[in-house]
Amino acid sequence: MSLLLSIDTSIDICSVALHERGRLTGLMELHQGNVHGSKLVPCVKSLMDQLGYRMKHLDAIAVAQGPGSYTGLRIGVATAKGLAFAHDLPLIGVDSLEALGRGVISQAEPNSYIIPMIDARRMEVYAAVLNHEGKTLVASRPEILDEKPFQEFLEKGKVYFVGNANEKAKKCLHSPHAIFRDGLNSASGVGEIAYEKLGRGEVADIAYFEPNYLKEFMVLKSKKNPLLS
Repeated sequence: MSLLLSIDTSIDICSVALHERGRLTGLMELHQGNVHGSKLVPCVKSLMDQLGYRMKHLDAIAVAQGPGSYTGLRIGVATAKGLAFAHDLPLIGVDSLEALGRGVISQAEPNSYIIPMIDARRMEVYAAVLNHEGKTLVASRPEILDEKPFQEFLEKGKVYFVGNANEKAKKCLHSPHAIFRDGLNSASGVGEIAYEKLGRGEVADIAYFEPNYLKEFMVLKSKKNPLLS
């Protein structure tokens, strides 16, 4: 048996899953903002208790490594690293956008494209381009929607967009080839990819593993005078 625990905190959803030989056996998700820090570990424990597993039954820990929310990724990766180190388990990092796009493969026509997107505020998104089988054609990177970054793919054929930036993207991407599918980041997709990576021996170095933020985290300096507040 190959049992993987997967974590995805790329967006507001706190998502954990268990996969046995790559097949989803359990999923728990909280669709609430700002709960990763307090709810992630209890969710892991609750899911494993419900399915009758203990940490000793696991073969690896997988985590969505980004892009996505700075705070969410930091908490998810730190938790995954801590569990992997404490229980001497391999750690597997999975691209958040590749995992998001995994959920659309069954709906995609041959010779079409899949573009998973994560909202990065204003008119920016994090996006990747996959073929209809889920192979990455353009790696995850920041994009500005009003600059119409996906025109070359929309001109070639159908493009399936998925993620929490869809509503924003609909205002800019006007094309008969643009198809918007429901779907959000989930540990279910992370576990599928992680199982494949584990089979190829693609595991991370726990000591040096870090989230892939894509953009530098910036702290804005307050304009208020602290002496007057």
